[in-house]
Amino acid sequence: MAHDAALAHHEGDHDHPGEGFYIKVAIVLTIITVVEVVIYYLEGFRDFLVPALIILSCIKFAAVVGYFMHLKFDNKLFAWMFSAGLAISLAVMIAMVVIMHTGNYWAPVMLPKS
Repeated sequence: MAHDAALAHHEGDHDHPGEGFYIKVAIVLTIITVVEVVIYYLEGFRDFLVPALIILSCIKFAAVVGYFMHLKFDNKLFAWMFSAGLAISLAVMIAMVVIMHTGNYWAPVMLPKS
């Protein structure tokens, strides 16, 4: 029995939070989702809608990955991998917005057929 207890607690192991903590995280995620839906319907937020939704989505991403996927408690390499994926996707999205708003400067020149 002592052997089983020793196996259960390896060096560097940690105790995961209980159900109550995960319920609190779920409530925070629900509140953020409600805020996202509400700001979508508010006329005053039209100019800031997309950046606000992106920021709120990134916060939700970090919460889900960090707590529900237990990356907060795992090796930091895994957190860096997920963060890199988020950073790359944001960079691609920003690049697309820039390309779409700079006009036809990026479009290839189409020569008329003869």
